[in-house]
Amino acid sequence: MNKTLEEASILASEVKGMVEDEVKGDTIIILCTPSLFLLPIKNILGHSTKIFVGAQNSSEHESGAYTGEISAAMLRSSNVPYVILGHSERRQYFGENGPLLAKKVDAALKHSLTPIFCCGEPLDVRESNGHEALVKKQVEESLFHLDASNVQKIVIAYEPVWAIGTGKTASAQQAQEMHAVIRNHISAKYGQAIADSISILYGGSVNAANAKELFACADVDGGLVGGASLKSREFTEIAKSFR
Repeated sequence: MNKTLEEASILASEVKGMVEDEVKGDTIIILCTPSLFLLPIKNILGHSTKIFVGAQNSSEHESGAYTGEISAAMLRSSNVPYVILGHSERRQYFGENGPLLAKKVDAALKHSLTPIFCCGEPLDVRESNGHEALVKKQVEESLFHLDASNVQKIVIAYEPVWAIGTGKTASAQQAQEMHAVIRNHISAKYGQAIADSISILYGGSVNAANAKELFACADVDGGLVGGASLKSREFTEIAKSFR
């Protein structure tokens, strides 16, 4: 929940210019903006084949008396292709849990959105060595009801909650270990080929200084960038780290 429309428009314009000039290869960039800004930012991006917009949340309900909510159908009708679901802040502040997120995932897939499904552990769980079990449970509760064709449409983002907005960052080794846990868990359910086809992003204080090392890990396929995405140069440098 950052920036006014004017500030967001300037940021998006800067990112678009830098990305088109500097980011090579097939790197895909998704700007997940506040819902109010989705269409204005989409217009700024135009017909870019490298940068897309995504919502930060959507409802589990199809439609109806849910004032203030935004449905997957509304996003699809606005040609918004991506939506973040289950971000750690939604879990922490709004009580979103596995069964609810399973419904949100279903609603998003019904309307051909690509869910960016977030999972991760808080500090106390990490310190008690329960992080692997918790993250596996989060994935199971919200995704394992899907058939093989639908689970391949999911993007997963691992968020070590203790490394979000704290200045702490999981080491590349810690990130790789947890991404491998997630991929192996999916493989045990759906097979290695499907597990390998799913992108798993790392989201925990990614910045220009640590991005290259993180993205070099075998099972880290990208980043869910937080605070650094509010700075056009920093964000672009992260995107360039995939070279």
